[in-house]
Amino acid sequence: MPNSWTTWPLRESLSKEGLSEARLWIGRGMRVLVIAGLLWTTFAGGAFTGWGLAAAAAGVVLSLAVFRGFFRMTLARRMLPSIALFAVLEAAAFGFHLAGAHLPAIVLWCACAITAMERLPLSAAVPCSAVALGAYAVVNTDNWLTTAVTTVGLGLAGYVIRLDAEARGNAHRLLAQERAARKAEAETAALAERGRIAREIHDVLAHSLSAQLVHLEAARQLIQRSTDLEADREQLLERVVACRGMAREGLDGTREALSALRGEMAPVEDFLRDLTAAEGARLDVVGDQRALPAEAGLAVRRVAQEALTNVRKHAPGARVSVRLEYAEGSVGLVVRDSGGRGKPGELARSGSGYGLLGMRERAELLGGTLESGPDEEGFVVRLRVPA
Repeated sequence: MPNSWTTWPLRESLSKEGLSEARLWIGRGMRVLVIAGLLWTTFAGGAFTGWGLAAAAAGVVLSLAVFRGFFRMTLARRMLPSIALFAVLEAAAFGFHLAGAHLPAIVLWCACAITAMERLPLSAAVPCSAVALGAYAVVNTDNWLTTAVTTVGLGLAGYVIRLDAEARGNAHRLLAQERAARKAEAETAALAERGRIAREIHDVLAHSLSAQLVHLEAARQLIQRSTDLEADREQLLERVVACRGMAREGLDGTREALSALRGEMAPVEDFLRDLTAAEGARLDVVGDQRALPAEAGLAVRRVAQEALTNVRKHAPGARVSVRLEYAEGSVGLVVRDSGGRGKPGELARSGSGYGLLGMRERAELLGGTLESGPDEEGFVVRLRVPA
């Protein structure tokens, strides 16, 4: 852990970051008033004339420039230049005192003590502040008790200002970290939404487009090889009609996916009822029906679509049963076929072969499971996701 005695204050504490406009303008106004008062008390009494007046004015300007440099060096956390500039300020204060400008000297000593305590590591701030306040105590003409109380008060004031600056710097750093975390969270959410949209595009369109490609390729080869297109008209028409039906399915699925992404989904039971009716499957619903979260509902829909598509592709004519199970904290789907009576057609060669794999990844992303494999006379797909 960093040693608080040797570490610098936070950069946010040393800079003006996090300060309100009102506080900035109040600070600027106070500095202007103090400098104006010092100049007035120093030069208005006629203590300096001729070259002495020019030297005093140059000393004031030099002190202000050195003070500005001291602020910059401490902000850059450069110890040796900061100590060197502090020593120049102390020498300037002694110069004012020796020249008879006692008030500017006292103000410069006090300002150096407070500023050193605020901006330097404590290992350097304490001795520097002690030197400045010691010089002030030596030249002060008040009684010893007043001088002691003033010296201690100035030291405590510098430490309190340091604590206030550190609290402001910590608050500003925490705010910046919170904003960065929120930005990262928003980016993560955007990436997750992009992934969700990508999964929807794949799940809705991949099997439809790949099946259409098979039929279109078959139609192309039929046209290319045919010597009598009129005789092959029925086969061509069959291919075109099949493609049109699959395109309509893909379009309906895309519309449904867009509605789901907008949160405008119909109940899962209604979707499965329409889907099983179109596929000639039996639907059973078990448990207390309830509204499902969007991701869980989409997972049930897509797995049902993919499983029934696989039955159509690999086991045409099979008897299919679909079971939707509502349980406490989860929802399950079981799609089982009894084995097809026909032979796999051309649709069995369509698709990327990653349909169930994609469904399994979707389920795992939701904290659920998907299992598939042979079961008795046919094939079964089991899905369970939290809901």
